[in-house]
This record gives sequence, C-alpha cells and structure tokens, in this order.
Amino acid sequence: MLRQTSAFVQRGPLIPLNQFHRSFKFTQTAEKFELPDAPDPSYVDLPRPRERKSDRKPFPTPMKLLIRRAKEEREARNAQPCRMLEDPPDNGLLVPDLVDVAQNVYLAWNSLRFGISKLLEVIPIQRCRCLLFCFEVHIGHVGHEIRTCTGPKSGLRSATHVWRKGGAQDVVFFPKCYHLYDRVGKPRVGHEERYVIPRIPALLELCIQAGVDLEKYPSKRRTKPVYSIEGRIVDFELVKETNEVKTGVSVKPDHGIEHEGGSRCSFSWKISNTLDQQHEENKELRKLSIMTLNSWVEMVSGAKKIMEKYRVQTCGYCPEVQVGPKGHKVRICRASKHQSRNGLHAWQEATIDDIVGPNHVWHVRDLKGPPLDNKLKRFYGKVPAVVELCLQAGAPIPDQYRSMLRLDVVPPHPDEVDLVA
Repeated sequence: MLRQTSAFVQRGPLIPLNQFHRSFKFTQTAEKFELPDAPDPSYVDLPRPRERKSDRKPFPTPMKLLIRRAKEEREARNAQPCRMLEDPPDNGLLVPDLVDVAQNVYLAWNSLRFGISKLLEVIPIQRCRCLLFCFEVHIGHVGHEIRTCTGPKSGLRSATHVWRKGGAQDVVFFPKCYHLYDRVGKPRVGHEERYVIPRIPALLELCIQAGVDLEKYPSKRRTKPVYSIEGRIVDFELVKETNEVKTGVSVKPDHGIEHEGGSRCSFSWKISNTLDQQHEENKELRKLSIMTLNSWVEMVSGAKKIMEKYRVQTCGYCPEVQVGPKGHKVRICRASKHQSRNGLHAWQEATIDDIVGPNHVWHVRDLKGPPLDNKLKRFYGKVPAVVELCLQAGAPIPDQYRSMLRLDVVPPHPDEVDLVA
C-alpha cells in the first residue's frame, strides 16, 4: 500500500506540488475580489531565479512609480531651487530611532559569525568544487545527488555535483562595497579611487551609516542639515564636529561611547564581553544553535528596517552593491551588456537578499540517512543555509520558514515515484 505523498495534512486545502505558482496567482486574485476559497498564502515556493544571467534583476519598486517620483522631485526642485533638506538621512543627519537598531544589527552580525564558526566544528558543510560557476552548498556529511550543477564540464557528469569541504564563508554571503566617509557630501566613488577607498561588507557599511561608530572606519556626523541648490548638496556648516551623533552619543578613541549623563560604555568592549559570555554559556550545541538562529532573525529584520530609510544600490546584472544614495563609478562590471555601459554598473534599488546572501540549501530530515535522490527533489524543501545549520544542531523551526521546509509532505520511496501524481 502506497503512502500519502503529495497532500498537505496539517493545515490548508489540498494543493498539488505542481500547482504552487498557479495557486499563488489565484491567491492574489482571490484577495483582490475577496473570494472565500483562496488557498493558504503560506504555501508558496521560493522565488524563482533568473532563467538567463543576461536578464536584468526585477525592480523592487515598479518603474511607473519610480518615474512618478522623479517627476515630482524635478518639479519641486524647479519650484524651489534653494531649499534646506528636512528629512533625515537625506539631510546628512542620522535617524535617531535607527541608531539603536543599527547597533543591535552589528552585534547580531558578530554573534552570527561566531555561532556559525562554532557550529561548523560539529556539523559539516559541503561545497561544489566549481567555485566560480556553481554556488551549491549542502549541510551534512555527504553531498546530495540532485543534478543541478552549472559548472564547466557538468554536462559530462549529467549535472552531478563534485563535493568538497566548505567553510563559514559558504553559509552566508556578505558582499562588499566601498566605505563612504560622507554619504551626502560625496556619495560616489570615482574609478581612480578604487584602490584608495577600503571595501567592507555592505551590512557593516549600512550599520556605520545608520549610527555605528568604528575607529577603523570613520564617518562624518553632522549637527546641521544640508541645503540643496538646483539638485546639488551644499554644506554650510562652519564648525566641523567630527564623530558627533545628533542623539548625543560621541565616540572617543580611549573610552568608546560616552552618553549624556556621564555614563560611559565602550562599544567594542561590549562586543568582546558578549562574545566571551556567549562562549562560556553556550557550551551545549542546542543553546548555541538557538542563539545563532535568533541572531540571524534579528540581523535580517533590523537590516530591513534600516533599508527603509537608508538607500542601498545594486547592479541589475551582477552581485555588486553600494550602500548610499547613489552607486559608484568604478568600471568593474563584467556582466551582460557591460560593453554598452563602458564597464559601469546598471544601478537599481537593492533588496535584503542583495546585502545578505541567504544561499538556500535543500533540507535534510536525517543526517544519518541516505543522500537526497534526484527523482524526489520536488518533495524536498529549501531554507537558508544558516537556518538549516541551526535546525540540524537542534534549534526549533521558526514560523516564517516552516512552509519552506515542506515538513507535511511525505516523500515516497524511489520505486514509487512513477506512481505518484
């Protein structure tokens, strides 16, 4: 007797696996016309990758809305050529509500890297040998047998991966960008400055621009807003106050952060103390996995809040990113149609996946079981590699990733695949 294979048994109506994309469109139509029989929106597949690398990334904001905003800004600039910018961070000031969020994201980023390095000492990770062409990663002692390799000579292997041992850099991808000392006064990096200005992870640059002060990467903090004269930013601030935050937090080289009221707290000491305390308290694998998963969720949610105010740009054809109101002018793009742009990037609005590469992997229910079969790949779920690493270490399943795991789908036996609808 065959087991139940393609039906969801926990919640929601019965949805065949090959109808996910069609049911998602029906969900949007049903919500628009308030139909009562709309399927559960929690059962949605992962976003489909681009079919061809020459295709441009989709715009997060519709093009019509971007054109409308540009027209409104041009009309406002023509009506009032000289005006003082009032809204932060466009006026050069910090957003007070996001300073604490940026510091929490920075702490979560350090805690996440610490947790991943410790978890990989117990749980192995596999990486495809085709480094520059295939970015497939698998959590487990043995790699899967799903034929999705896109590297050179993969056709001779029937797209089968050739695995090797991976590292912490394969779990999460943090792309780098140029560090901006003054994100409003000088938002662009020229091609001649590409070797002078340092490159740091885009998430770290986002935290610095939002209020995190690091001695190694200084940033200009203003106390007065800037002016816009015919679209050009002009700074009339005569007194140059270095490293002073509008909220009353100032950075000193020896004592760290000094708050109003006389209480002193070194931010770097707080980070090191937190990591040491976590290393002592999280000796057990389960506690360490829970801490790492919480850091991942806090980092992603905090970065999303910051990106609502602080703009981040990405190239429409390659993974290059730049935190700031504008993209840089360094001619290093080698993606599709770069000849027509003279090597310049085609900048557009970035998403959270552009600054924090989740690197989705196949979910394994039993690390000691047989490797994943290529015939059963439509019955397997996918989650970010960080989440899969923490789940294999004993962390509970987060609600936002439960539908992606497909835990309520029972994979059939390999001999029963042809008998399943």
